[in-house]
Amino acid sequence: MRRHIPNIITCLNLVCGSAAVILTLWGYWWPAFCFMLAGAVFDFCDGAAARLLDAYSDIGKELDSLSDMVTFGLAPALMLFSWYYKVNTDYPTWVAFIALIIAPLSAVRLARFNLDDRQKTGFIGLPTPALAMIAGSAVAFSHLCKQQGADALLPALLCSSWFIPVISVLLALLLVSRVPMFSLKGGDDSRAVAVSKKIFFIVALLIVVLCLVFRPQGVPFLAAVFQAIFFVFVWYLLLQFIILLFPEKAE
Repeated sequence: MRRHIPNIITCLNLVCGSAAVILTLWGYWWPAFCFMLAGAVFDFCDGAAARLLDAYSDIGKELDSLSDMVTFGLAPALMLFSWYYKVNTDYPTWVAFIALIIAPLSAVRLARFNLDDRQKTGFIGLPTPALAMIAGSAVAFSHLCKQQGADALLPALLCSSWFIPVISVLLALLLVSRVPMFSLKGGDDSRAVAVSKKIFFIVALLIVVLCLVFRPQGVPFLAAVFQAIFFVFVWYLLLQFIILLFPEKAE
């Protein structure tokens, strides 16, 4: 029974991803993102359980990628697609389909990860959970703001004709890029990566505090949490490029 525990947790990730897809298609975007967050928790816990119980298996590795494909590949692609299709009705509906490029490139990203021995402690290319947090939190925040009639920059961008197509293509290309990115999970990190992680978490904490304390008028607390998640993972992405531009700073 012990060796099945990590796979059971992985399946809970898949259940959450499936729920996120269904809720997205119904137009319940912020509840869908809550299920994506729950899926991310299970995704973290299955690996931790496998290490703790020494219950690694080939089927677990494949099952993890298949679950991630639904929760962090298909669900965020559909969130961006359905938001554009259902909310941005002033623009051509075919543009919404550009967001679906995230799904196939997520599949490529996950397939590469399973075959690439260089990604044991870090990543090459944007990890799918990070993409899902950026895309999902943006839509969830915008949904709550729209419900409350609150004005904010992010919903305005998502309701423009160009933002979702552009951000979808950029994030999808980052999935299959060769940009090295550190993992937020624990691991045998080099000194440079350890320093980068400390910088990330310090700034991330500051971002969370600022988003919660100085949230715009009319923006509910839960929406501010979603906004904080968005900016934390945008910061994660930006930090990777800062490290590339100034590698000596990370030494």
